[in-house]
This record gives sequence, C-alpha cells and structure tokens, in this order.
Amino acid sequence: RFAVSVGYWKDPYIQYFVRQAKERKAPEINRGYYARVHGVSYLIKAFLKKTECNSQIVNLGAGMDTLFWRLKDENLLPRKYFEVDFPMIVARKIHNIKSKPPLSKPIMESHSGDSLLIDSHSLDSSRYSIVGADLRFSSDLEEKLKKHNLDIHLPTLLVAECVLVYMTPQQSANLLKWAASTFPVVMFINYEQVNMTDRFGQIMIENLQRRQCNLAGVEVCRSLDSQRERLLLNGWETARAIDMMKVYSFLPQADVKRIEGLEFLDEKELFEQLMQHYCICWASKDSSNL
Repeated sequence: RFAVSVGYWKDPYIQYFVRQAKERKAPEINRGYYARVHGVSYLIKAFLKKTECNSQIVNLGAGMDTLFWRLKDENLLPRKYFEVDFPMIVARKIHNIKSKPPLSKPIMESHSGDSLLIDSHSLDSSRYSIVGADLRFSSDLEEKLKKHNLDIHLPTLLVAECVLVYMTPQQSANLLKWAASTFPVVMFINYEQVNMTDRFGQIMIENLQRRQCNLAGVEVCRSLDSQRERLLLNGWETARAIDMMKVYSFLPQADVKRIEGLEFLDEKELFEQLMQHYCICWASKDSSNL
C-alpha cells in the first residue's frame, strides 16, 4: 500500500483492503515489492496470453491480493479465478468486498448465470471465488475448490507468494505433488526466500523469529538449486528459479529508471543483498505441449 501511494505501480484497489501505513517504508523494501509485483505478473500474463484466457488461476494464501480486479481492468480475466486462505482471512476479505462497491461491482459485472453465493467464509461467482481452507491439507482443499467449480481439465496456474515457507517441507511437498498430479496442463509460480544459510539469511530468520514469525519450511530455501529440486522431485517436468536481483535487471529499464527517481536509495549494497535472498521459481507440467 505504501509503495503504491509513492507511485511505484498503480493499484486502485489496495486502498480498500489495507490501511495507509503511518510511517515511511524503506526505499529498498519498496523497490523489492515493485520487482516482486512485476516479476510475478509478467509470468501470470504470459500464461494467460498463451492459454488465451481459456484457463483458471488458483491464488494460494492470497491474503488481501487485488490481482482479480487488476486483471479484469486489463481484460485478462481467466475463465475462473480462485483465492484460498485461512477462513479468518477470507472472512475479512469478504467483509471488505461486500461493504465497498468498487470491489463488489466488478464481481457482479463478470458474473453470469445463477445467483451469487456469498456467506461469511466463502464467496462464489461465475468468474471469482474465495475459499477458506488450510493449504496443509490438500484433500480438503481439492474438495472445497471442486465445490466452487474447479475444472481439472482446464489449463491451470497456481500462484504462491511467501506461502510455502510457512509450512513444513513435507506439507509443501504434498501440496506441490497434489497440484502436479491433479491437472494435466499446469504451471506453478512460487515467490519466496532463497540463500538462507548465509549470514544475511540467518539475520533475516532471527528478525522474523523475534516477531514470532516461524519459517517452518526454510530448509528448502537454501539455494536456487534446492528450490528447483523441490519442484522436480514432486512431479513437475520443468522448473526454473532466479533471484530477484536478476528479475530486477530484466524489468523494462525505462520504468526502472522512473521508480529509481521516486526515492533516494542510500544503501545500494543492502538492496542487492535483500534481492539476492528472494527468488521467483516457476514450474510446469504440460501434456498438450502448450
């Protein structure tokens, strides 16, 4: 929300979910978010264009994400867009959607057919669904998604941003295995920590632990190789991983120049270290050579 208010990228919807931060956020954090949002959305849009939107997206641990509304504005909605998070988070998001017309109107506009289902823990329209579930139990997850018309035969994209790291390696492996074995044509995007065994990584872990934030799956975040391996070992045919410094260097340079002019960045080195400790991985399994 803070990065959007400074002008790093446009997101007219985030204001309805997240209160404005009272204090300024560090410029390196804002640039990191900028790279994350652009890197992930680059892959999502590539998938949507490849499938001509005849596909579905499942956003895992979606929190207060606004991607559904932004895709609708760009005329890039897939056939169905699902979000999954803990029931408590889902209840909060649904409350915001119900009480803010700029959020509920686009859902109504894209809806067709029978009446729209909405209660405190789930929302189901023809193009957008929010499901309250625990990702550590994939059988429960599949059942709830199918109830909301998940079509396993459609090309499917699953997105997880800083989600798997909060599960044990076994739990995230089960989720990845489930996804790879359930859909014939499927892609997975994971944004997460990497290089966590060096000094900088250890300090990051300690800082999070001090805030009662335990990274149960951090051992898989050792390196880009360990991130790739986890995908290949759990049923994915291809897997790639690049750190966020690399992603930053791939972004359209004219826009990077623009955002670098928004705030003065004193600690270039700190920014680079931070970016080398996050990565984007993507994997696919593709029976129809898409």
